[in-house]
Amino acid sequence: MHEYLRKKWFYFLLLLLALVFPLFGPSRLIFTMLILSGIWSIATLGLNLILGYTGQASLAHGAFFGIGAYAVGIMTTRLGLSFWIALPLASFLCAAIGFLIGLPTLRTKGAYFAISTLAFGIIVFIIAGNWSDLTGGHMGLPAIPRPNPIPLPLAGEISFTSPAARYYLVLFFLLLTLWVMHRVVFSLQGYSFMAIRNNENLAEAVGINTFRNKLLSFMVANFFAGLAGGLYAMQLGALSPFITHHVLTFNLIIYLILGGVATLAGPIIGAITVPFIVDALFAIGPYRMVIFGVLLIVSIIYFPRGLMGGLTSLWNRTADYYRHRKDGVRHAAES
Repeated sequence: MHEYLRKKWFYFLLLLLALVFPLFGPSRLIFTMLILSGIWSIATLGLNLILGYTGQASLAHGAFFGIGAYAVGIMTTRLGLSFWIALPLASFLCAAIGFLIGLPTLRTKGAYFAISTLAFGIIVFIIAGNWSDLTGGHMGLPAIPRPNPIPLPLAGEISFTSPAARYYLVLFFLLLTLWVMHRVVFSLQGYSFMAIRNNENLAEAVGINTFRNKLLSFMVANFFAGLAGGLYAMQLGALSPFITHHVLTFNLIIYLILGGVATLAGPIIGAITVPFIVDALFAIGPYRMVIFGVLLIVSIIYFPRGLMGGLTSLWNRTADYYRHRKDGVRHAAES
């Protein structure tokens, strides 16, 4: 019980720090990086559900991120819909497309599923670059508006023209995503996902409908990919076909692996630390990606369970050390 309360206080302090951070007056660059890190965190949490908890290596996550971004951009610029209507519609659109794509692809396993989803991602990238009437083609989709202000009784309205307001907006959706993932993972449904990840044949043998569960996990993961994509369109105000490229999927996988696969905090840790590390390496010049590659290899070797797993292991070893030291001092005093 003590450990549980301590963890609750720890996460409460992190939340409090996130809430008061804008009061310290960070620069626009820091605000932008934190907003984007929050968006990457939402997308990586979705990827973590299908890859980390269900064990299905989807390489189309970046494509669904791009679909969500373009859906919000098209609905707000071409159809004149409010951002607050476009964002949930884009998220459900990604879930629906995930359902249609998952029907054939999830009947395959392992590398075959990964290649199938990668092929779908390439198709989306080609469509985004060539369907000029819909997406703007390689010229991109500009002039995506900010979210409509939210009126408040007796207090004016909340406008999202400032970076601080968009920071709190992304933080709200990140906390909502984290809450949903916690409810899903630590439920009977989540345990079914993990049973499929650990041994799909055994899961089928005990009566779990593996195809239906994989399809559900795929749809939920793509829903949050679309949600993150819609927030990305809101933040940048313009889109290019590159946002659907499979490179984005591999970036999200790096965030997940470095942060910690099959943990709830890992995707957030990875999505925050990696972009800041890459930005810090820009001062080195053309060799920055070489150094980043070396750091990536070292991290995978020495932190195979990610930064979250490494920090947990370090905490446990430190606690055991002081516990044994305290016991030794007590035994010495008694003798």
